[in-house]
Amino acid sequence: MSEYLVLIYDDETKWLNADEKTLNKLRAEHDEFAQKNGASLRGGNALHPTASATSIRRDASGDVLITDGVFIESKEALGGYYVIEAADLDAAIAIAKQVPAQFGGVEVRPIRVMD
Repeated sequence: MSEYLVLIYDDETKWLNADEKTLNKLRAEHDEFAQKNGASLRGGNALHPTASATSIRRDASGDVLITDGVFIESKEALGGYYVIEAADLDAAIAIAKQVPAQFGGVEVRPIRVMD
């Protein structure tokens, strides 16, 4: 078995402007996903909005630059993640296809074990 990171990307403005009914529906869908796939889940969380992000970079001389905001700006922002265990990529994709992402999509990436 291998572990995979399922990154959830959404249009953050739609989340921030969603009414309570929509938010409750999405929370319920995530709860249902977690119950259905509990044996494969190893962790996961939602993230605070991108306005809360701090980016840290090093320039060519090695100096550290700290800025408010996300590392890369895009229409869809990383809003949360799940860590899952699956037999292979196809099994991971089968699980990831069930992740609620009403305002965007998900990305599946194998977790590299560093020996």
